[in-house]
Amino acid sequence: MSDFAHYEYTFQHPNLLKNALTHSSYANENKERGTSSNERLEFLGDSVLGLICARYIYSEYRSLPEGELTKLRASIVCERSLYEFARQIDLGERLLLGRGERAGGGSQRPSVLADAVEAVLAAIYLDGGMEAAQAFILDFIKKKAEEVMHSRQVVDYKTTLQEIVQKNHEEVLSYRLKEESGPDHKKIFVMEVLINSNVLAEGSGHSKKLAEQAAAKAALELMGQ
Repeated sequence: MSDFAHYEYTFQHPNLLKNALTHSSYANENKERGTSSNERLEFLGDSVLGLICARYIYSEYRSLPEGELTKLRASIVCERSLYEFARQIDLGERLLLGRGERAGGGSQRPSVLADAVEAVLAAIYLDGGMEAAQAFILDFIKKKAEEVMHSRQVVDYKTTLQEIVQKNHEEVLSYRLKEESGPDHKKIFVMEVLINSNVLAEGSGHSKKLAEQAAAKAALELMGQ
């Protein structure tokens, strides 16, 4: 119970991990042993997670205003997202649950698993510092941020532009790769959006799809939308 081998992290103080995995139902059943629940760690983990997420999206999405950054962070650190991460690392099977909680499916309950992710993150932070905590969760944050931005932009920019162009049946909307740069793990793509053969605007992103959305947004701005 002392490590998360998949993330190449081994606890120096295994009791921190045990505490992080201890649900209140188990703690209540084992009061005589002085067992404490993970609720205090969950409180700390919520702040650690928020800071790691905020730092990443602040640096990565430089064009987003404060209000949009707040919405993006909320989408990434919500219960549903943390539940998804917990399932990826099989966290439910490692939780210490009371008999009734386990029988009632607590090991797969979204709220229980989401809280446990925050508690484990706090335990890693206390055991190994912010760098270790960031290494544990950052790849997931990056993936969720891209998913959220893509789903949001498809509606706000690319689809909107397509609907405007379709009003004139003689015009054909298309996208074209202009250039790509950077290392394989962090490429930057620049896409152009064209009406017929004329370049209307361009945009960049860490995937071709995100770059297309950026290009569509730039085109809408040029059109006064």
